[in-house]
Amino acid sequence: MRTELPRMGHEVTICADGTEAVQALSQDVFDCLLVDLNMPGLTGIEVIEEARKISPKTDSIVLTGKGTFESAIASIRNHVYDYLMKPCKLIELENLLKRIAEKRDLQNERRALEHQVERLQGSARLIGDSPQMKQVNDLITKVAATNSTVLILGETGTGKELVARELHDQSKRSSKPFVPINCGALPENLIESELFGHRKGAFTGADDHRKGLFEVASGGTLFLDEIGELPKAMQAKLLRFLESGEIRRVGENSPVIVDVRVLCATHRNLPEMVDNDLFREDLMFRINTFEIILPSLRDRMEDLPALVRHLLGRFTSGVSSEKNISPAAVEVLMKHHWPGNIRELANAIQHATILCDSDTILPEHLPTNFDSRSPRHSKGLDLGTVSLRDLEMQAIDQALDRNGGNKPKTAEELGISLKTLYNKLNQSILKESA
Repeated sequence: MRTELPRMGHEVTICADGTEAVQALSQDVFDCLLVDLNMPGLTGIEVIEEARKISPKTDSIVLTGKGTFESAIASIRNHVYDYLMKPCKLIELENLLKRIAEKRDLQNERRALEHQVERLQGSARLIGDSPQMKQVNDLITKVAATNSTVLILGETGTGKELVARELHDQSKRSSKPFVPINCGALPENLIESELFGHRKGAFTGADDHRKGLFEVASGGTLFLDEIGELPKAMQAKLLRFLESGEIRRVGENSPVIVDVRVLCATHRNLPEMVDNDLFREDLMFRINTFEIILPSLRDRMEDLPALVRHLLGRFTSGVSSEKNISPAAVEVLMKHHWPGNIRELANAIQHATILCDSDTILPEHLPTNFDSRSPRHSKGLDLGTVSLRDLEMQAIDQALDRNGGNKPKTAEELGISLKTLYNKLNQSILKESA
């Protein structure tokens, strides 16, 4: 077994007796304990009883040449996975270990499902036929089949997680878990344990061995949303994984190899964070193997009607009658600046469907800040008969004046990335020179 089990792909730890096995269980995480009944020191049943206290998620297989009715009953009471008589065929043991591995995979997939969002309402998808969205979909198709790390950029609410899901669903890993995690939502003192797992007793409150999300996503995809919020110490550990494929659980010395594709997203300006010593430059280059930039909603307003139809279908699904939206209400939506992008649009449509008692949503059913008469839509701008792009440039010019030409501060005030601001300024220059 020392020779053959590693050839089957298993990592094996050999213990000379039961006492040594109990010590090993307290220091590392094992999927399976293979134990004889009659051994020096602790008996096999005693080892299993200790294992249930130390590592209750570890399955046990009894292997003995002197099986008795009493030992079989003791094995059942201790929830032993199976009971083999010596001599047993190696293929029997291989099949047992395979079933335990499959059981572990199912447990990981179940935990992964607990982390997924929006599944109760059906699968969300990217909506839009604008040139910007066609380009995004083309990039997804090209990179999905690879194992490349992808950095998804875009303002808050543009749908970065949907892009990550599409990358996973179109990849060879689609049958394995997709595990999304918001790096900014985890307490700093727990993020290492959440990502990499921990050994029992590694810190106060660690009452059991626990696998981290990297292992939960094994074979699949881990989506690190808001990667810019990851603490510097965790950035170093993430870089180590991306370079070696190894993680180290909290409280353990031995690394664990994990097969996971990592996708990252942020609305932050990573080069600026590098300049301010808030983000590692080597990690920025490592996660940016391939870049997908999601456009803001105001940059693809031609997609808004299709998005509204999709959201109406989503929020009225299962009710007695579906709702329509009036042209006047669509016009109000088209005039909005959309600092919150698709997320803000979804909230507005849900708000309207709740208020609307008839079949058609009118402007008065939209949130009050969408009223076309509200000062929110003027803010000192000359609305006249100018285009939406001209209104945007007026807003940018006024913000630049207020901030003395400081572009990072202007981008922050406008709620857009610095890259988006530069793109819009460049587009303006090209338009003037045309």
